[in-house]
Amino acid sequence: MLINCVAYENGSKLADISVEDISDYISRPGCFVWVALSDASDAELSEMQKEFGLHPLAVEDAHHGHQRPKVEEYGDSLFVVMHLVEPSPEGEHCTNVGEVDVFVGANYVLSVRNRSQQGFLGVRERCEREPELLRNGAGFVLYALMDAVVDRYFPVIDALEVELEAIEQQIFGQGGAARDKIKQLYDLKRRSMVLKRAVAPLLEAAGKMHGGRVPQICMSSQEYFRDVGDHLGRINGSIDAMRDTIATAIQVNLSMVTIEESEVTKRLAAWASIFAVCTAFAGIWGMNFENMPELKFRYGYAVALGLIVSTCGYLYYRFRRAGWL
Repeated sequence: MLINCVAYENGSKLADISVEDISDYISRPGCFVWVALSDASDAELSEMQKEFGLHPLAVEDAHHGHQRPKVEEYGDSLFVVMHLVEPSPEGEHCTNVGEVDVFVGANYVLSVRNRSQQGFLGVRERCEREPELLRNGAGFVLYALMDAVVDRYFPVIDALEVELEAIEQQIFGQGGAARDKIKQLYDLKRRSMVLKRAVAPLLEAAGKMHGGRVPQICMSSQEYFRDVGDHLGRINGSIDAMRDTIATAIQVNLSMVTIEESEVTKRLAAWASIFAVCTAFAGIWGMNFENMPELKFRYGYAVALGLIVSTCGYLYYRFRRAGWL
């Protein structure tokens, strides 16, 4: 679906144009066309391929989708794939992974957004408010799109960190079963890996945009791409730290479970010892042999009960002091 198709010249918007007029504008010096598509059909991509002369391999990747984040050069044009990580409408603990494919040439920018509800209208408005930067052409538009995608990663990782802190507090609290905490931690680890798979390859790819042999399209915007790389590096470091914390939390939770099981085992052993003494006394005096002098003693029953109670009481006292009860 076509979102918009706009022509720009010298950092200013010329007009909203139709797809049929694209070839007329991209042939003008100093002019470039920015087209945005959402969940594009095969026919729409084929039409854009003809208008902009897109490389067949790049178009094939956009057709299939589900690509790894990357930056590829095809002659004097670029093909950039970025993942869009956002909360899923199915629930707060679900993550939806969309994709945006960006074709960039000297006189055009084509963005194709798939499986995502969040558009890039704000990016277009931002670029139009900065005509002095928009004069850098398609390279600056690519930076603005990358910057918007990367900025959307920050709320995701902030939410994951807040959730992790809540689970860590529960581990040392009284509420929640151990199985539930382990499940929550593994779910958190899974979602952090989704973000990791979006960030790590893009961090590597963004390095091509500044320093070394930079594509001609990005030459005038190197410092901006360096800023994107810095943001990706921060996010990548935060993800690695969070994954280490999750692994530690899992081990701590398992250790807490082991300690709790040990406490239960000690309490059971203490009560078993107390009842074993009762059973031993009752077993001895319950054998009913004829030659048992205790059977003839008038106060034998009271003395036996007193002995059992006092012995059990003493054992209870000792176990209590030892922390077993």
